[in-house]
Amino acid sequence: MIVHNSGRLARMMVRQDRIQIPVWILSISLLTLVVANAFTNLYPSDLERQAIAETMKNPAMIAMVGQGYGLSNYTNGAMMAHQMLLFTAMAVGIMSILLVTRHTRADEEDGRLEMIRSLPVGRLATLQATIVVAFGVNILLALVTGFGLYALNIESMDLEGSLLYGAALGATGIVFSAITALFAQLTESSRGTIGFSITVLLLSYLIRAIGDVSNETLSWFSPFGWILGTETYVNNNWWPVLLTIGAALVVIAISCYLNAIRDLGAGFIPARPGRKHASSFLQSPLGLALRLQRTGFIAWAIGMFILGASYGSVFGDLESFFATNEMMVKMFAQAEGFSLTEQFLSTLMKVIAMICTIPPLLAVFKLKGEEKRNFTEHLLSRSVSRSRLMGNYLTVSIISGFVMLSLASVGLGAVAISVMDEVIPFGVFFQSAIVYFPALLIMIGIAMLLIGFAPKLSGFTWLYLTYSFFVLYLGGLLQFPEWLGKLSPFGYIPELPVGDMDFMSVSVLTVIGALLIVAGFIGYSKRDIYG
Repeated sequence: MIVHNSGRLARMMVRQDRIQIPVWILSISLLTLVVANAFTNLYPSDLERQAIAETMKNPAMIAMVGQGYGLSNYTNGAMMAHQMLLFTAMAVGIMSILLVTRHTRADEEDGRLEMIRSLPVGRLATLQATIVVAFGVNILLALVTGFGLYALNIESMDLEGSLLYGAALGATGIVFSAITALFAQLTESSRGTIGFSITVLLLSYLIRAIGDVSNETLSWFSPFGWILGTETYVNNNWWPVLLTIGAALVVIAISCYLNAIRDLGAGFIPARPGRKHASSFLQSPLGLALRLQRTGFIAWAIGMFILGASYGSVFGDLESFFATNEMMVKMFAQAEGFSLTEQFLSTLMKVIAMICTIPPLLAVFKLKGEEKRNFTEHLLSRSVSRSRLMGNYLTVSIISGFVMLSLASVGLGAVAISVMDEVIPFGVFFQSAIVYFPALLIMIGIAMLLIGFAPKLSGFTWLYLTYSFFVLYLGGLLQFPEWLGKLSPFGYIPELPVGDMDFMSVSVLTVIGALLIVAGFIGYSKRDIYG
């Protein structure tokens, strides 16, 4: 049988991820419950909730969180689903992508699947076991989140709406599990599987954002548009969840067929044959580091430019919207001498800067990945020092960070200027982005430090970035204490153009980042190389 012993493989996968799976489920569900409970304390009256509902009609907010529904009666449930469902669904999608990649293409790439295939297991057993585990994890997440929301006993958050909220999250995870399983057959590496899957996730978000602002029909070409169509806690439409799961099953069927007809280790998107003779630049460690990350670098660069451009497209409507919204005028009244659009820019750029931190961190952690796959030993056996090797990846990371911030600001500024009546100088967009480079440098420094001294703990960097995003993005909404934001380097960056440039803070952050990097070099030069 082609799925023989898939049950045993599924149990083995659950045992392998006995820590990661509970952490993902608890983190996502607890975050959902905390935010839901916080909303009831922040906006206890109908008047306050209706004031927030007015801000949701802003095109920029529509692009971020989706089309508003239930705005005429903005209950706690409608507010929770409208403002949190999309971003939580993206986290669930990333969880599913990493889970499926780990047990399909990554195991195949590292040779573990070949060893499993030598045992009495079916040809499709591994893929089926992975799908069963991924589906099970997402169903469990849906149940925990749904019943957890209902257990809060919040008015307007009934059992059906709570279960639908959880089901929307689970359906998102299922469809991205299916998409990742498909790319695991098409590509030849785990890096390609993750890269293509994350690209689909980001494109789904952008298509939904553009569609929600300009053409609602376009939003239905995105899985995120489907789940937002549930209109949870308002109309409680279950059919988008069924549509999402149905699409996932179709993709799974295609993935199983492709898995059955391809050779082990091969993919349907073959790698291009390289040149017979490498260039002198490629023969250097820096050239090799750049070449290994070229595709990802280009993809992220295009993505950052599109991200900036998509937000820039709504700047033309901001000023007129803010001017007629008394609540927004009160929110930004403290920054005299600046337009409301400029004040919104300072907040938006903080979010974009944290997103731009992801590619530089990926560039640094590529060094750890090469070491884990035993490729680093080959380089170090030649006339290449550890400091030089690490320095090459650091160079790629720093260049990546500067390029991502620059392209995001260029895309944002170029499109915003073209649609605005009162034009903000392009230099303002660039300065408001590039001022975050010292904070980005600290994140790179933390990654370098952990790679140098404790590579197994390097995942803390992603946790720290997630904390920064959560506290600084939702801190104002949830009224967190100011000191929580100051635990992140992004909390010390002056919010240009509204705030004054603080050269002292920027300089101190730069020095701290440099010291972390130096410490990382010292640790890497002294510790054992895994092999």
